[in-house]
Amino acid sequence: MELKDLVLILVGVVTGFINTVAGGGSVIILPVLILYFGLPPTLANGTNRIGIFIQTIFSAWGFKSKGVSPFVFGFKKSILVGIIALIGAVLGSKIALEIPDALFTKILSVVMIGVLILTLVKPKPPQLLKSKPRLAYIFTLIAFFFIGIYGGFIQAGTGLLLILALSVLNNMSLVKSNALKTIVVFIFTIGTITVFAINDQINYKYGLLLGIGNAIGGWSASRWSVKKGDKAIQIFMVIAVILMAIKLWVF
Repeated sequence: MELKDLVLILVGVVTGFINTVAGGGSVIILPVLILYFGLPPTLANGTNRIGIFIQTIFSAWGFKSKGVSPFVFGFKKSILVGIIALIGAVLGSKIALEIPDALFTKILSVVMIGVLILTLVKPKPPQLLKSKPRLAYIFTLIAFFFIGIYGGFIQAGTGLLLILALSVLNNMSLVKSNALKTIVVFIFTIGTITVFAINDQINYKYGLLLGIGNAIGGWSASRWSVKKGDKAIQIFMVIAVILMAIKLWVF
């Protein structure tokens, strides 16, 4: 194994931890794949999905081992929100193959600051949604479709948006939101990998090495987040959002 391979695994450990606790690890991974490993942006975008896919399996396993089921809505409803996100992700992946993302990343940095503000304030769900969980679930499905489109386009920050939607629309704890997030990302990543693979935009060697690191980071982070609770996750989310917004706007 070459030194570069070890570097990729170590980077995967760090970003797998970040992705599982909050989100935004892809902002680190993509520049590493592009600048250090010399992959074109679209190929780096597709390769990253292999690591994310493997990571979600171990993250979900880690949450389950600590007594937090990833199927927060129940098995069928949790799978359904994942499928809705998958439909959006397939559309987003196709967009990613066709248009440049320079302007998009500028817009994203502004969006992430908005996510940061909402994370800190954590607005209470409207009384109507609070008293009608079925309606809240419907709004969640709609939100996840659009988040899926974004996630298919560029993975960075998807976890933050998913957590925000779950915590605001369903008044769900950050720990439970994180657990459900792993299932949703697992499902929609199947679609994104398929699209990128069909278009020959995945480096499988790098993707698997990244997956080894992501798996270690994801497993550790899921167990850590359950132990530390919502406050630790919130602090981690704030740091992740600030760094991601700066990275996307400046670079």
